[in-house]
Amino acid sequence: MKALLVGEYRDGKLLNSTYELIGFARKQGIDFELFLVGSHAQLPEVDAKIYLADVATAKEYNPALHKQLILTAAQKSGADTLVLLHSSYGWDLAPRLALALEAAQISEVVEVTADGYLLPACNAKLRRTVKAATAQTVITLQAGAFMAADPAGSPEVEELAVSGTGNTEFVGYEQAEAGDVDLAKADVIVSAGRGIGKPENIPMIEALAKALGGEYGASRPVVDAGWAPHDRQVGTTGQVVSPKLYVACGISGAIQHLAGMKKSEFILAINTDKDAPIGEVADVLVVADVKQFAPALTAKLGG
Repeated sequence: MKALLVGEYRDGKLLNSTYELIGFARKQGIDFELFLVGSHAQLPEVDAKIYLADVATAKEYNPALHKQLILTAAQKSGADTLVLLHSSYGWDLAPRLALALEAAQISEVVEVTADGYLLPACNAKLRRTVKAATAQTVITLQAGAFMAADPAGSPEVEELAVSGTGNTEFVGYEQAEAGDVDLAKADVIVSAGRGIGKPENIPMIEALAKALGGEYGASRPVVDAGWAPHDRQVGTTGQVVSPKLYVACGISGAIQHLAGMKKSEFILAINTDKDAPIGEVADVLVVADVKQFAPALTAKLGG
């Protein structure tokens, strides 16, 4: 197996998530090379070959042009697997590449097993294994699913000539409107999952957070259901946090949520299911009904 990893460069900087691609390849023990639209000043530190397209010409976002550059790199590398991040950049490019190569596309990979690629299903409540039936495969990796490799080494760089302009003009980035709370700055976060039962129980989570001197957060299903505002969402599509204490209330532990909070210093999970995935990262797992345990804990704390 030979992989071409497609790194990401945004707003003039190499994204650290590129090292997750390298971590994935090393974990599988596969030979790999990288492709990047970027600059010599911002290259990943890795002992591998990098096909580099000049960002000044190719721009940071130009899917038609980037597709052609990646296909050129794939041909030069002889890769049978193209690996992208499951990001807005990867979402856009992966199907374009798969169509051009007549290859299978497998999205949101969270693990690799002897039987194939493991993917979340049914809103991440289940997992399924998929194997490609084509000679080449295009995959995207769920953010946080694979440990990032440590920067080390000096790459061999081969520059790719950029010709053409594509059919998209890159204008720039627009900062998302700031919410009322910045969870990234909180030392303590108490987050609500669907296990709290109903929106009327959000104040219960807020009270526990207040008693602990922190802020309350929420999982994506809770936000999608309208129980909490988006600026309270923790996860890859919300805020990535690393508080001193993270209390997960009725959260099963979908990979998207885990990626947003697993760097917390101490994780306390409250769940009725002793086998919930959240238990894999929790320092303490309390097997209990959060609707009973949270108010009792709040009372003990004097809240």
